[in-house]
Amino acid sequence: MAMDTEEIKKELKDLESQMSQGNFWEDKVKAQAIIKRIGELKDELLGSLKYDKGNAILSILSGAGGDDAEDFSAMLLRMYLKYIESKGWQATLIHENKNELGGYRNVSIEITGKGAYGTLKNESGVHRLVRTSPFNAKGLRHTSFSLVEVIPKLEKNNDAIIIPPEEVRIEFSKSGGPGGQNVNKRETAVRVVHLPTNISVAVSTERSQEQNREKAIEMLKGKLFRKREVDAEREKAGLSISKTTDIEWGSQIRSYVLHPYKMVKDHRTEVEVRDVDAVLESGMIDEFIEAEAKM
Repeated sequence: MAMDTEEIKKELKDLESQMSQGNFWEDKVKAQAIIKRIGELKDELLGSLKYDKGNAILSILSGAGGDDAEDFSAMLLRMYLKYIESKGWQATLIHENKNELGGYRNVSIEITGKGAYGTLKNESGVHRLVRTSPFNAKGLRHTSFSLVEVIPKLEKNNDAIIIPPEEVRIEFSKSGGPGGQNVNKRETAVRVVHLPTNISVAVSTERSQEQNREKAIEMLKGKLFRKREVDAEREKAGLSISKTTDIEWGSQIRSYVLHPYKMVKDHRTEVEVRDVDAVLESGMIDEFIEAEAKM
């Protein structure tokens, strides 16, 4: 069972008091054990904050809206890639499931840059697009939804999350391009499912099946870590733990309205931006990120 903050502070105070004693180093084995324990306790006080300075994995999953939603996912990907470029970070494709029209059913990228996870983690949630549909001959207004997930990049040897082998189902398939076109005849693409939560991860861009499997397990650990973090926040706020996220009306964190007027509004902070092109085409989302960080 995890210790609460007060217990951690109390033990830290006791151990640091022992360190201040003049005879602390007389027993070197005991002294080194105390120093190690202090480091462990400081990490557990920090919790997920220690990952805020590190890299991130960002995934976008299309929800309700068909071709419009998949096109919206492509728009969001371009927005984030522009933002990543503006920060001087690097983005690497991990997995993509693309349709024939250039939209994405789902797509995942790894973001390498100082503070990537801490900066982008609050982008997680359902995003909503309202516009005149380019896929509808009648030009009707259409609402689409996409889910953004941002998780910390955890290395394969990280013990923050332990996943017993029996809790995982691993599926292999051929890596494919748009329209199901095979770009690799061998079954190198990997999908990993965490059976207790039904959380899944897909990776297809590494050269070998084993590399894809390792990357998928890393991503699954990151997803489970983020879930644990969110569940703890909800419990602390007296809210029930949500088992699933519905990618639909009623659960969105931000709306991008292109018709009948133009505006991007964050529903958590009430920040509104009228220059939609600056947001979607140029990745200018700093105002939203900074406002959410202050909450």
